[in-house]
Amino acid sequence: MLSALIWIPILGAIAIALLPPDWEAYRYRKIAITIASVVLLWTLVLGYNFNPDQVSMQFVERFEWLPSLGISYHLGLDGLSLPLIVLNSFLTLVAIYSTDEKIGRSRFYFALMLFLSGGVAGAFLAQNLLLFFLFYEFEVIPLYFLIAIWGGSRRGYAAMKFLIYTALSGFLVLASFLGIVWFTQGTTFDYEPLRSSALPLDLQFWLLGMLLVGLFIKIPIFPFHTWLPDAHVEASTPVSVLLAGVLLKLGTYGLLRFGVGLFREAWIVLAPGLAWLAAVSALYGALTAIAQQDMKKVVAYSSIAHMAYILLATAATTPLSLMAAVYQMIGHGLISALLFLLVGVVYQKTGTRDVRVLHGLLNPERGLPLVGSLTILGVMASAGIPGMIGFIAEFLVFRGSFPLFPIATLLCMIGTGLTAVYFLLMVNNVFFGRLSIPVSQMPQVQWSERLPAIALAVLIVVLGLQPSWISRWSELNTATLIVDPALRVEIPATDLAQQNKIRQLD
Repeated sequence: MLSALIWIPILGAIAIALLPPDWEAYRYRKIAITIASVVLLWTLVLGYNFNPDQVSMQFVERFEWLPSLGISYHLGLDGLSLPLIVLNSFLTLVAIYSTDEKIGRSRFYFALMLFLSGGVAGAFLAQNLLLFFLFYEFEVIPLYFLIAIWGGSRRGYAAMKFLIYTALSGFLVLASFLGIVWFTQGTTFDYEPLRSSALPLDLQFWLLGMLLVGLFIKIPIFPFHTWLPDAHVEASTPVSVLLAGVLLKLGTYGLLRFGVGLFREAWIVLAPGLAWLAAVSALYGALTAIAQQDMKKVVAYSSIAHMAYILLATAATTPLSLMAAVYQMIGHGLISALLFLLVGVVYQKTGTRDVRVLHGLLNPERGLPLVGSLTILGVMASAGIPGMIGFIAEFLVFRGSFPLFPIATLLCMIGTGLTAVYFLLMVNNVFFGRLSIPVSQMPQVQWSERLPAIALAVLIVVLGLQPSWISRWSELNTATLIVDPALRVEIPATDLAQQNKIRQLD
């Protein structure tokens, strides 16, 4: 059942690549939309049959692949991966639907989009460390080409920078995975057996350190973030939707699944430093966003700030904060996808993203009133206005983290306040005032261009009013990440003295 989420898009991509090369682009697009719709429908079927009260993995698939190397094709679904799988399937459909029907080299483009979707799904479902790593690296290839071929004027530079940073990220993740098996003298890379393995604390620090740096590059966390603004600015709008909405979540998913799950003792010791790093990254992203003149850069640096909240919640390692981390991943994925879509529409209709040039786009007669209204809604959600998913996610993060790291949490809350500053500056310049003369004659926005943004906006509001639709999936499984599988004793994140006693008993 789970393999379908991986192999339907991959086989669909191969099928598209084998189609006649002289077809018009819209025909490839229709086929890709159909494949993505089937994957989303199957994902929803799995979600409907998912039992949120079951702690263990569900719909498990396993067979030995390379037993001599400890590699098995082992897939499983739990409350941590299910929301991200749904997000990946949905945003893939949104990105493909939002692609221009006349895009060049369309057959290759849509094949890459489906390859990307299958690779990300494999990473979220893999229950073998090396299998996760293979999918973690697999998604780099299609994303590199999507930026390098269909990107902006500096697409070659941005794609190569992305490739170098991501290659370093993968190398560090792989080194950490190899180290835990080597030092425990294990015979398998399967996740659950490694959770019960015992490692000296000093070795945990080294292995966790490599894993953290590798995942910080992917998320990204300051100061490993510099590839992200370049990639977003040069990438096309649909690629930016997937990059911000889904691909960054591979890093935060790794923090929860492998950082907390495999190195519990070292994580507890390093948690205060991680909380401070989250605060620095949140403030840096927010303050840098204020200084940007490109709408896409504003949203890109906003992502750096909001992804830092997930690190803060993960550092706290309380049941509430870990559930909040998942909610923040989903919230950020939907909000950033909406904002990048709308910025893309503005750029397509006006030819610029410069906030110094754009004015008055909320004009009801000659402007982009619906685009402006949806942008304001997305900005409000990102700033944590009640009634939307951003408020629920950030409230849970701060509520779960404050008892352990009050100062770091307050600094992150300041970062949330700054969100209103940089987004209001952008909205005020771009959508209010007298309509700019250079953009006074704009083509109309078609309903086909509006529908993806409207769907995202509806989800942002609905999930803000019904947070239990996500939390009921993930609450139990995220709480088990801080349970020692050998002793079945929860490791609370309270004070270091109590944690040291627990480590001695362990």
